[in-house]
Amino acid sequence: MQQLKTLPELIESMARLGPEVSQKALLQFVQIRPDNSYVVQSRSYRQLWSEGQAIAKALKGVGVGKGSRIAIMMENHAEFIDLMVGASIIGAVLVPIDPRTRGEKLAHFLTSTGCGAAVVGSYCVDAVRQVADQSKLQWVWTTGAEAPDSARMAVRMCDRANAAREGPDLPIEVTLDDDMELMSTSGTTGHPKGIQCNYRRYALKGLQNYAWFGIRPDDVLYTGLSLTHGNAQNMSLAVALYNQVPLVLSQKFTKTRIWNIIKDFGCTVMTMLGGMYSALIAEPPNALDARTGLRLINGAGMPKALWTSFARRFNVEILEFYSASEGGMLLNRPGEGPIGSMGRPVEGIIADVHNENDLPCPDGETGELVFRHADGSAPVVRYYNNPEASAKKVRGGWLRSGDLAYRDSEGWYYYISRKEQEIRRNGEFISTGFIEIEIAAHPAVSDVFVYGIDSEALGSGEKDIVAAVVLRDPRFDPRALFEFCSQRMERNAVPSYLQLVDQIPKTASEKPIQRALVTMFTTHPDGVHRI
Repeated sequence: MQQLKTLPELIESMARLGPEVSQKALLQFVQIRPDNSYVVQSRSYRQLWSEGQAIAKALKGVGVGKGSRIAIMMENHAEFIDLMVGASIIGAVLVPIDPRTRGEKLAHFLTSTGCGAAVVGSYCVDAVRQVADQSKLQWVWTTGAEAPDSARMAVRMCDRANAAREGPDLPIEVTLDDDMELMSTSGTTGHPKGIQCNYRRYALKGLQNYAWFGIRPDDVLYTGLSLTHGNAQNMSLAVALYNQVPLVLSQKFTKTRIWNIIKDFGCTVMTMLGGMYSALIAEPPNALDARTGLRLINGAGMPKALWTSFARRFNVEILEFYSASEGGMLLNRPGEGPIGSMGRPVEGIIADVHNENDLPCPDGETGELVFRHADGSAPVVRYYNNPEASAKKVRGGWLRSGDLAYRDSEGWYYYISRKEQEIRRNGEFISTGFIEIEIAAHPAVSDVFVYGIDSEALGSGEKDIVAAVVLRDPRFDPRALFEFCSQRMERNAVPSYLQLVDQIPKTASEKPIQRALVTMFTTHPDGVHRI
């Protein structure tokens, strides 16, 4: 493996190479106009270094220094990585926040991570203004279109950077072991925590993932996942930067235009997560589906029942993996493991499944998935300003994933659910993925997520099944969907409730936020239909 470099060291060294490397468009950020044409922002290593230096000088000019925490809240724009480079030069720590975050959740994360400043897309200004008095923000810069008229939030980052361009380059002030970001946990079951991620970890992710995921030098990567989430940063951006592999990023995930972007920009490898599979296969078949040029999908959460049909329809190979932001990695490369398996541990990692008494489960028995290093040590987890949660995450020398899984006799691991989201009905564990696939097959359904709620009728520990559904036509009769489910599923898997929603709330990694749907189940009963 090559010598590790911090992010700014890497960008500076690549920017000083010949023009065939330093000036090549390495990153392309794609926005779709209403007429379906593209707006494209490009960045080369040389541009990243130039823009990063200008931003670093601007930040230093307003008192930002090593260890200062800056929230970044925007969709996938070139300014996102510009700020990453600029902040890294002077050692400021970025705090990525999903641009859809609002209200108390936004206020909590800004406050709990100690952010003194924020750089946000103009479409996030109203949300930030609403919580400004609850946070410790001293200033806010905006990107994109003109922000609403507010003396506190009308300063554009590009104006600050342009005014600071002159003068010699600033020196790099970080080492591999300095914090680079506070990366948010998913927040699907409660308030997100900030994971302290250093430059060494980011460099290793870029180099290791390139090798582990079978990326080739002539590949073109694609992601529609948000850069505010670890997947897009570690599986796509870090791989591109540390291995000179071009990367195309959608401004945000689009299931209707994704295949056009992949074909038009020559993408060969894409990263996907969970519900994206069901969302894409629910779209009407298109002649373009199998002719995009995509060769490989690196994904987590491919439902077993969907695996073969998805690969055939879109003419791709499927690599399934499991990875948590705090650590641990399983891989099931094409042709290596059973369909439906998350994989086996990568080199240097040991995995196991533990029961409620923290004892190893026999093969085939469900328990919590746990990890440690091959030398017996647990991965280091540092939640910002939360030593109690940090210690709990690696209790007993094992990294606790919080996910239920089992292992077969050949050492392949299979995902069941989050511990907090398991569904047991009439004594049987229910596969929500299977139900989602069946419902998504109905032409009236645009999106679906299945979860469980406590059942008064079935007793303690038992769940009723709720299918949260987005309909293409709101006039569709929900009773027809119940009938559809009854014809295609075993009785125990048929949902007890249909919850009709305008959209399914999701995290930056496209994970449905179950607790938000549970709240809506109670507060919006008009949209809930019982069988």
